[in-house]
Amino acid sequence: MSDGVNPDEKQQGLRNEGFAQTHLERQGLTIETGAPVTEAISTGMGVAAGFGDGIVRFFRPNEPPIAVKAHNGPVLCLAKDGSSGSVISGGDDGRFLRVSPDAPIEELASFGTRWVDCVASGPGYYACSSGRTAHVWCASDGSLKSFDHLSTVGGLAFDADARRLGVAHYGGATIWERGTRRWKSSKLVWKGSHGAVTFSPDGKYLVTSMQENALHGWRLRDKADMRMSGYPAKAKSFAWVGDKPFLATSGADQAVCWPFAGKDGPMGQSPETCAYAGQQLCTVVTGFVGHNVVFAGFSDGCVLAGQLSASEELEDLVVKGSSGIPVAALALTYDGWLFVGEQEGRVLWVRLGGDAA
Repeated sequence: MSDGVNPDEKQQGLRNEGFAQTHLERQGLTIETGAPVTEAISTGMGVAAGFGDGIVRFFRPNEPPIAVKAHNGPVLCLAKDGSSGSVISGGDDGRFLRVSPDAPIEELASFGTRWVDCVASGPGYYACSSGRTAHVWCASDGSLKSFDHLSTVGGLAFDADARRLGVAHYGGATIWERGTRRWKSSKLVWKGSHGAVTFSPDGKYLVTSMQENALHGWRLRDKADMRMSGYPAKAKSFAWVGDKPFLATSGADQAVCWPFAGKDGPMGQSPETCAYAGQQLCTVVTGFVGHNVVFAGFSDGCVLAGQLSASEELEDLVVKGSSGIPVAALALTYDGWLFVGEQEGRVLWVRLGGDAA
C-alpha cells in the first residue's frame, strides 16, 4: 500500500491569495469562445480542444485557430489520431468521428441516442465505448471487435504498441490482449467505480481514477494492488511525466506525483509534490515523460509549473494568473506551446520561454 498525500508543512499558509496576470499570459493569444472547454490533447506540434457546443478547435504555432463544428452537443472525449494532426472524438449525439483541420469530418460509427463516452487510439488501432461495450477497429483493414462488460465503461486506454486495451468499469478493469487469432481478457478486481485509465509507459502497471478520492493501480505481472489515496478531492486528471517516470495527478492543493521506477512502482513510497497553490485545488495536470516539469491548473484559474526531483528547492513558475474560473484543460506541444482552457470557455495559447517544456 502506498502512503497518502502529505504536503510539506512549511508550504501551508502560503499562496492563499490569487496570482496576478503574468508576462507570458499577456504575450499569448486569449480567446473567449463562449462554450465550456471539455478536453484538450496534444497532437504533437499542435493542440486540439473540444468544447461544449460541439466544436473542435485546432491550435498550431503562429497560426490562427481552426474551428470545426463536429458534434450536435458537447464534445465528450478526444484522442490523437496517429501523426496526421487529426483527432478522433465522441459526443452525446452518439457519433464517433475523425476530425481534421484540413479535411472533411469522417463518421467512424454512430450509436443513435447512446453517448460515445470514451475514445482511445494506439499504433494501428482506435477504439470507443458506448454504454457497457468497447469497440475496437484495426486501422489497416477496418475490421471491428466489440467487447461487452458488466457495467458502463468509464475509461479506455491502449498500451504503447496497442497490443492491450485497458477498460475501466465498476468493480475494476479488464485488459483485452490482442493475440494471433483473437483477443483474450484478463480481469483486475477492486471494488468501486473506476473512470479514466492509463498504462505506465513501460506497460508494467495499469492505473485508474476512482469515484472515491483515490487512484487504484495494479502491477500486471502478478495483479498486485496499489492504493494511492489521501486526496481531499477526486483525482480526475493524470499525466506521465519525468525521467523515472512519475504519474502526476490532480485532486490536491498541488500536483501529486507517484514514482513508478523499479519493480514495485509506488508501493511503499510516498509521492513527490510540486506546483503548490495554497488553498486552491489542482484541477488538471500535464507534462511529458522524460521532462521533470509538471504543469498544473487550479480552481482559481492559475497555472503553475513545478520541478520534480530537483537537487535544490526551486520556486514554482506562475504561467497564468488567477482569473476566478477553474482550469478545465491543459495540453502541451513537443516544442513548448501551452494550451489552457477554462471551465467557462476562455482559452490561452502561449509559447513558453526557455527550455521549461
